[in-house]
Amino acid sequence: MQLNTLGYRSGGKAQGWRLFIAVFISCVVAAVLLVIPSRSAAPPAEAADPAGEWASLAAGPVPASSPLAGFVPYAGSYTGVPHSMEWFYVPVSSVVTGPGTYSWSGFEAQLNAIAARGHQSVFRFYLDYPGKPSGVPAYLLNSGLATHTYWDHGNGGISVSPNYDDPRLLDALDGFIAALGSRYNGDPRIGFIQMGLLGFWGEWHTYPHDGWASAENWLASPASQQRVLQAYTKAFTKTKLQVRYPDAANSSLNVGYHDDSFAVSTLPGTGWHFMDKMAQAGATQKWLTQPVGGELRPEIQHCIFDAPMLCPVVESGADNKFTDSVQATHASWLLNQHAFSPGYSGQALSTATAAAQSLGYRFHATSFAVTRGTVTGQSDVSVMVSNVGVAPFYYDWPVQIAAVDSAGNIARTWGTSWKLTAVKPGMTVQWKAPVSVSGLVPGTYTLLVRPVNPLPNGTPLRFANASQDQTKPGWLTLGRKYLPAP
Repeated sequence: MQLNTLGYRSGGKAQGWRLFIAVFISCVVAAVLLVIPSRSAAPPAEAADPAGEWASLAAGPVPASSPLAGFVPYAGSYTGVPHSMEWFYVPVSSVVTGPGTYSWSGFEAQLNAIAARGHQSVFRFYLDYPGKPSGVPAYLLNSGLATHTYWDHGNGGISVSPNYDDPRLLDALDGFIAALGSRYNGDPRIGFIQMGLLGFWGEWHTYPHDGWASAENWLASPASQQRVLQAYTKAFTKTKLQVRYPDAANSSLNVGYHDDSFAVSTLPGTGWHFMDKMAQAGATQKWLTQPVGGELRPEIQHCIFDAPMLCPVVESGADNKFTDSVQATHASWLLNQHAFSPGYSGQALSTATAAAQSLGYRFHATSFAVTRGTVTGQSDVSVMVSNVGVAPFYYDWPVQIAAVDSAGNIARTWGTSWKLTAVKPGMTVQWKAPVSVSGLVPGTYTLLVRPVNPLPNGTPLRFANASQDQTKPGWLTLGRKYLPAP
């Protein structure tokens, strides 16, 4: 039987017309439904992600400078190697003016000057700095506090080493540390605090007057050292602390360390190098929660980034191995004044810049997804984040998500409970946060994420991603997604 092109029998005119009309009406209805979306209509195909598929995020260059990491100069304005912190010493006598009385104006001025340059501070208070006037409060010296005069370390009798076990001095330190913590615990202008106070330069040693190189030991007794440790850890529960030497007395406390002979007496083998002491204290894994910093040994700062390296052997057993020392200590930052004054040039500058960037954490977001939330008016944003650096980030700065509309404006910002400290080196962590989309006009948005530096003009914490700063300065662009999630 022959069928025409409409699919009905020739000659069956009435039935054919009825079928023709039915087909025509069906087409019209379908066209109308395509034009008029229902309340449950899916978003445009380009934005649809009904299964919440993960979108990959491309790796990008290492950030030029990262907050709370890298090389650090003495306080001042410098060019050269990008940096996010500045370092300074403070005599206790500049703050402690009498028993229980304090003047913070000079210290405040230093913090504010550094913060105005967009940097956070690292500092150390001292009582005895060879070659500088004594940092012991004048009222204690005038009260008859016993001191030792010395000519070591170029001091020439200028500073004096106090009796650290004198109850009057210990009481003064207790009060000072408590007052310091009351004012500055969690202050966004401060990155890290080195405990200082005891020994030459506040480095917790009095060599050669240490009971080994000479008969007398001028350093504070173990009991007095523990008193200072306990005062600091009680006063500072937010701002991270560092002490010079790892040992059994501090290994269980919430303190990190600063290796001030970095890349000279760092690697293990001599029995007294920094990593030897870390092992003896059972503190080799402490970097997972507490920061390691220090100073690149001054005698090799000028040459360690030359190729070939022509640094002197400063002492027997010296390392002169920068990369190995970074890997062993998991250091986040190092004082390296030569990087800023006089500075490096040519290949040494490139090598030093890369060396600075090798310190601390490095976050890379690998993928993200947006899915329907568990309650009405909510979507879930997930991000996979890796730390490909050598150390964690030691503060849980707030992490925000933002949605940017088609006009380039941030339509909404959400806070999260994401923990930067949880992303340890070698780990990939899934961050997931519910975001309220109630009242947000449905549509396609560009999603961004950023950790928020609590210092308002501080260096942004950037990801090592190609889309970092792509949409908004300081923000990582994740990609375009339809909100609310279908």
